[in-house]
Amino acid sequence: MTDAIRRRFPGSQNEWARFDGPAGTQMVDAAIRAASDWSSSGNNANTHGAFAAAHATDALLERARGVVAQLLDTDPNGVVFGANMTTMTFALTRAIARTLKPGDRVVGTRLDHDANVSPWRIACEESGAEHVLAPFSPIDGRLDMDAMAKLITPNTKWVAVTGASNLIGTMPDIKTVVALARHVGARVFVDAVHLVPHMPVSVRDIGCDVLATSPYKWYGPHAGVLCIEPNLLNALPVAKVRPADDVGPRRFETGTPNLENIAATEAAARHLLEENMASVAKYERDVFAPLLQGLLSMPRVKVWGPPSLEARTPTVAFTVNGLTPDRVAEILAAKKIAVWAGSSYAVELVSHLGLAESGGVVRAGVVRYVTPDDVQRLLAAVAAL
Repeated sequence: MTDAIRRRFPGSQNEWARFDGPAGTQMVDAAIRAASDWSSSGNNANTHGAFAAAHATDALLERARGVVAQLLDTDPNGVVFGANMTTMTFALTRAIARTLKPGDRVVGTRLDHDANVSPWRIACEESGAEHVLAPFSPIDGRLDMDAMAKLITPNTKWVAVTGASNLIGTMPDIKTVVALARHVGARVFVDAVHLVPHMPVSVRDIGCDVLATSPYKWYGPHAGVLCIEPNLLNALPVAKVRPADDVGPRRFETGTPNLENIAATEAAARHLLEENMASVAKYERDVFAPLLQGLLSMPRVKVWGPPSLEARTPTVAFTVNGLTPDRVAEILAAKKIAVWAGSSYAVELVSHLGLAESGGVVRAGVVRYVTPDDVQRLLAAVAAL
């Protein structure tokens, strides 16, 4: 069964053990075909035309929004496609900055990828609002919920929180964060880029105002998706050209959509719906458990973040005594094992752990095509260090 699943990912059909998935996964075959089929179909046009290809373009956008909305349990009228999460978050916070004023506050966390930190910091600098970050425990990587609660004051307008740390895998209690924000009338932005690939996600259940995700982290193309509460989407003072739609997702999608990528995004979302995210989560957890335990048992290896499988994604950050993370990654790459080294853009997190000067961490992530044999290869290679 594992071999059959792995064959769905052409990019994994080589001798490499690919633990680099947290930065971007291999595309599933259906998504690759969808991009190619759309590009060769003759349907490439633009929106709102009177001819057949334009109608097909409109249908693609509507269909893709519906499938992604089904995957994330959200309103398709708020599903927005774009270049990537970072670009889209900058555009969103540019609009939000126009609604902020001196005395307002935006609360973030030090667990977050910088794409959920710097856009808010810049928006606050431009508007005169205050930007503050909640800490986390360096011991187990858990968000300090008491500190978070104290920072969410009555003048807080937005809370920006990660659904899961892209570096150490920590999954904060985002529903409690939403409740804290709602208590003072604040809105919530959830960076779910590292959450959506690994388990079922329901925007409705979370109750946030905006949720961000990246299809290239869940076997699709390089693209971004924002799920924005439709009334908020229609009310935000977004920067757009005058002919663009005044309501709905197209008011936020600047210019001509990347249609082949949207076709591929739809196919990747369908693939995950067919697989069932609960099944994906179980497979990854079963493969990841020996990896985490194996690294924890090595005396010269330090695992950063949660030491257990609870409330975490299958991503582990570690360092090896006496070797820089870059050197560890180079040695593993020579053995055809792909990992990442450094901060992985989680600069606040690495700084909070005191690892910025020493080069950050080594990051290894389990995704759908990583096998138990891959895990044993990685563990043997690290042990040999």
